[in-house]
Amino acid sequence: MSANLSDAQPGDVKPRTDGLGRVLITVYLILALAATMRAVFQIIAKFEEAPLAYSLSLVSGIVYIVATIALIRRRGAWRIVAWVALVFEFAGVLIVGSLSFVAPALFAHDSVWSHFGSGYLFIPFVLPVLGMIWLRRDGMRRRETTAGHAADAETAAPVEGTAPTGGTAAPEGTSSSEGTGAEAR
Repeated sequence: MSANLSDAQPGDVKPRTDGLGRVLITVYLILALAATMRAVFQIIAKFEEAPLAYSLSLVSGIVYIVATIALIRRRGAWRIVAWVALVFEFAGVLIVGSLSFVAPALFAHDSVWSHFGSGYLFIPFVLPVLGMIWLRRDGMRRRETTAGHAADAETAAPVEGTAPTGGTAAPEGTSSSEGTGAEAR
């Protein structure tokens, strides 16, 4: 495959991550590591103090790991996994965030998603929204690129009755050597 994206075929287009995508994936990776490591430590050291909060923190860490991998790969089934992870994450932040205000007794200690992620500078609240926007924008850009390649392929396809190499086509029903006076040897 050529390094130039414009020379690529529709099936050859690889995910390209730049700008917002790189920042987004980097933040997801940092949050995945932070949430998972914190949850593992809390579960090992003091699980009995706040089992729900620590379990939710571990779940959030695992979701962040899955989301990070899916956002990096984001083609085919991975794109669906990314959408599911982002929607699950956003629902978790909304539900746990709301419950942490309405029923604080459920959470003896904060989880990553408690108070809409206030312990993590509200990044857990904002990140899935940015992820969904970026994933949607990336999908639209990919469809435009694929449509552009399809249009280029249609205009480059030889028209029936013309030779694909630029020569003249033989009349229908004859071989290219017939009608030119050349004999088959």
